[in-house]
Amino acid sequence: MSNAYESDGEEETGIGGPLLINRLEECGLSATDIKKLKDAGFFTVEAVAFAPKKALLNIKGVSENKADKFLAEASRIVNMGFTTAMEVHQRRQEIITITTGSKELDRALGGGIETGSITEIFGEFRTGKSQLCHMLAVTGQLPINLGGGQGKCLFIDTECTFRPSRILSIAQRYSLGGEDTLDNIAYARAYNTDHQTSLLIQAAAMMSESRFSILIVDSAMALYRTDYAGRGELAARQIHLAQFLRQLQKLADEFGVAVVITNQVVAQVDGGSSMFQTDPKKPAGGNIIAHASCTRLYLRKGRGENRICKIYDSPSLPENECTFSILEDGISDAVE
Repeated sequence: MSNAYESDGEEETGIGGPLLINRLEECGLSATDIKKLKDAGFFTVEAVAFAPKKALLNIKGVSENKADKFLAEASRIVNMGFTTAMEVHQRRQEIITITTGSKELDRALGGGIETGSITEIFGEFRTGKSQLCHMLAVTGQLPINLGGGQGKCLFIDTECTFRPSRILSIAQRYSLGGEDTLDNIAYARAYNTDHQTSLLIQAAAMMSESRFSILIVDSAMALYRTDYAGRGELAARQIHLAQFLRQLQKLADEFGVAVVITNQVVAQVDGGSSMFQTDPKKPAGGNIIAHASCTRLYLRKGRGENRICKIYDSPSLPENECTFSILEDGISDAVE
């Protein structure tokens, strides 16, 4: 028995779901134009409506008049104007959160990992970043009434830390079929920053065909720190990183998935000022990744198998800390 919600893509056109790109055929776009858009990574009407005009002009065979037509037709279908704060409030009340497996951590996060936005998890090695990612890859498949997202998982691995054996252990905790749980995780290993970005086009295609609840990138910064070296390439690195993070946010906006990225830390060596700081470590990526992430979680080591999570930055959550534990069957409440 499959434990994730199966969909053939038609479900996605319902209320609250993305509108598939084929809808534009009803507005007069040819099948050839639709194919050009799909080949360029546009699989929903929202993707076209949210795109800047120059992104459409970069598609081979698309003239300025045609780009204007694409945007005009997409804008008629997708509401791009103002709405009331009350409507925004009502939509936010319906946002699904995915459980982390720890009641304390869920409470600190206001219910769990929020869908439709980017959550960044950063910390030193052995603080539980990858373990939390494995946990979410399973809990995202649970039914909504059990704290899940009722969808599949996309997992982009840049550090070769994905272990199916951990998935099986966590699935057993929730009485899920091991094979089905693994089948519902689409896994890809990224080998460089260009490859990492191109995988998001494949991700968009897969999300347009089946229901996914979460997209995990573990880790978002690892390849950028090796592909771009020194201050001479810093500007190019940050531009590329900003484009990658923008694509992640687009997927969250279009498909309503939770986007979870992990990040490494760097030591601050600012001279005398760092000597007086209790914790001289900060997340890698600078202001680009700081502004792109909606919620930032800072993990650090506790006693034994316990880990401490600090709400480092959030537009709605207060800055606080909680403790959780890493056990054989995944993330759980702290062990005394």
